[in-house]
Amino acid sequence: MRKHISYNIFNIVTIFIVTMFFSCNDSFKQVQKIGISENEPIGVDHNVNLKYTDSGRVSANLISTKVLDYTNRDFPFRQFTDGVTLYIYDKDNKKSTVQADNAFVYDNTNLIDMQDNVVITTHDNQVLKTEQLFYNTTKEWLSTNKPVSFKTKTDLINGNGFDSNSEFSNAEVLEVTGIITLED
Repeated sequence: MRKHISYNIFNIVTIFIVTMFFSCNDSFKQVQKIGISENEPIGVDHNVNLKYTDSGRVSANLISTKVLDYTNRDFPFRQFTDGVTLYIYDKDNKKSTVQADNAFVYDNTNLIDMQDNVVITTHDNQVLKTEQLFYNTTKEWLSTNKPVSFKTKTDLINGNGFDSNSEFSNAEVLEVTGIITLED
């Protein structure tokens, strides 16, 4: 009888241990999230001034007053809430400027979503204005399907949509709604 009770206790303990072992599959990630609401940023940066260098030369300078870090989410991103200014310098140190009231940087997709009062001024004074513009950092491609105003050296072109490489060497306004020729 004593062997039978010991055998039953051994079986119960074994079942209990096996159950605990298989139930602890993702508890570490859950413990990390304790105290962090998924609706809140994991961090907030103020007065950001980042300089990107390439071979010892400053290639870009990003300035923003507030950045919210949501990289703790399943689809991680950073949000520039109080405006962002990006100065981009080419090989000849000529400066182009990108400004927006809001911007979202999605690292998993290599996509930047600029929103609200987006203005790009190139080093040769071409100016693009729109309410939303996407930049694919992998393909170095700009695009939008929102209304745009694009000022070149000779024309002011309005339309619905825009596509271009990052150098504006093949900039195209889509669905042109009007062209005004500028005088010198």
